[in-house]
Amino acid sequence: MERLQKIISKAGAASRREVERLILAGRVTLNGRVVTELGTQADGDRDVIAIDGVNISAPEQKLYFLLNKPKKCISAVRDDRGRRTVIDLLPEVQAYIYPVGRLDYDTEGLLLLTNDGDLMNGLLHPRYEIEKTYIAKAQGMVTGGDIKKLCRGLMLEDGMTAPARARLLDRAENGSWCRVELTIHEGRNRQVRRMLQALGHKVQELKRVSFAGLTLEGVPRGSYRSLTREEVARLKEIAGAAAVASAGNLRKES
Repeated sequence: MERLQKIISKAGAASRREVERLILAGRVTLNGRVVTELGTQADGDRDVIAIDGVNISAPEQKLYFLLNKPKKCISAVRDDRGRRTVIDLLPEVQAYIYPVGRLDYDTEGLLLLTNDGDLMNGLLHPRYEIEKTYIAKAQGMVTGGDIKKLCRGLMLEDGMTAPARARLLDRAENGSWCRVELTIHEGRNRQVRRMLQALGHKVQELKRVSFAGLTLEGVPRGSYRSLTREEVARLKEIAGAAAVASAGNLRKES
């Protein structure tokens, strides 16, 4: 017997945090009964577990995709408001896959999708520093002083950001906008937008161009490709290192 969160995340249907939100929202059933308690135990081999009426089971084949997400698209399996989701962009894939993390509705760029729950949980582990690079078009002129502040870290409403790498790419002659490349390793909500906003620069466009060493090379906007065996192996190595780091921290805390 295991907790529902662990069973569902292992099946690749959602990260454990997302599963908790789904359970609390009454969207998960166990043998036909709606479950709303986070500590509920189940047998993943015998019990029938479903999300929004779709049965969840351990996948026979692990799938890994890299998507170049366009704007106006939700990083979710479904949307109650009927908006297009990233799953709609992979109509040929019949397996239950789930995005690894999220990109905002108006943010485009690199997003991974998989049904490998262990890999997903490892890549999303908050204590592991997985680099993500973004290109932002921001209002006004980002100065050299702003770049230094981004690199040192900024105080946001949810605390100080970790040091980042930042550089100015180009700018309008009249100083009305500029493009900045920013590499971070945290996973805070709307972090890049909030970092630039804290310096007085509203983000007009945002694109993630790299994640864990993967890039968008050869993948047009709105298209996707399968990861190679070498890429999957490298991601699993990263996820495994995250798990080892987590176990080490837990031993220290105990």
